[in-house]
Amino acid sequence: MNGIINVNKLQGVSSAREVARIKRITGISCGHMGTLDPMASGVLPIAVGNATRLFDYLLTKTKTYVATFRFGEEYDTLDTTGTILKSGGRIPTREEIEKVIPTLTGEIMQIPPKYSAKNIGGKRGYQLARAGVEFELPPKKVKIDTINLLDFEGNECKVEIVCGGGTYVRSIGRDMACALDTFAAMSSLIRTASGPFNIENSVNTEELTSENVERYLIPCDGIINYPCVNLSEKEAKKLFNGISIQCCQADGLYKIYAPNGSFYGISEVNGGIMKVRTKLC
Repeated sequence: MNGIINVNKLQGVSSAREVARIKRITGISCGHMGTLDPMASGVLPIAVGNATRLFDYLLTKTKTYVATFRFGEEYDTLDTTGTILKSGGRIPTREEIEKVIPTLTGEIMQIPPKYSAKNIGGKRGYQLARAGVEFELPPKKVKIDTINLLDFEGNECKVEIVCGGGTYVRSIGRDMACALDTFAAMSSLIRTASGPFNIENSVNTEELTSENVERYLIPCDGIINYPCVNLSEKEAKKLFNGISIQCCQADGLYKIYAPNGSFYGISEVNGGIMKVRTKLC
C-alpha cells in the first residue's frame, strides 16, 4: 500500500498525531509532507509506505494559506498560543494594510520565528526559546507570490497567502506589523492547498477506517508532474538492476513505468543516460 492521503488536519492536534492515526489504521510506516503547527488546520499530505520517498519532490511546492493577524498584540511565539509580551499597539487602517502588502511579496529575506523547528547547533529553535537561551536566527530567502486582503474588522485582518515551501506565515504577520509601525500576532491559520493537494478534496482522519482507507489513497504517480517513459523489457531489466541505459530523452526527471504498466519510480536523464533516482516499488 503506497500513496498519499490528503488529510484535513484539525485545529488543536499535532501533525505527528495525524500520522500516528494513519499508521495505526494501515499498519504501514507513514510520514507527513510539511508540518502544520497544532493551532493550524487544513491540508496535510501524509505519505503511506514507499511514498515517503517522494518528500524531496513535493516539499518545495507552492502552498496557499488563509491567515488572520491580530494587530496591537505581540507574543513570543508570533502567534496567540504563546506568552503575550506587549499589548495596546496601534491598529492600522485598511488602506495602510493594502499599501504595505506589495512590499512583502516576491523573493525576500525572511527571519524565521525563534519558536520553530529550525536547527541551531543540534537543538531546535523552540527548545532553546523555551529554555530561555538567547540566540538569533539568520534570514533565509523565501518566495511569497501573493498576499490578498480578504477581510479587516476591529483589530484583525484576514489574508490569503500564496508562497513557496519554507515560508513562515507567522513571520509575514510580524513583518507586516513592523512595516506599519506596530506589532501583531497570528490568531488563526488554515492551509488550503499544498502543491497538487487542496482542502476541497481532503479528509479528516476521524473518517478513516481500515475498511475505507484505500479509497482515499492517491497513487504516487498521480501527484508527480513529470513526463512518462514506458520501458521495454530490456530497458527495465537493466534499470531495475541499477544499470544506467542510453536514451533519447532530454535532460530532466521522468516517471518510469514497467512493461506491465506499473509505476516503478523516478528516473533522471543526463546527457542521454538514464538512471533510476527514486524507486517506489
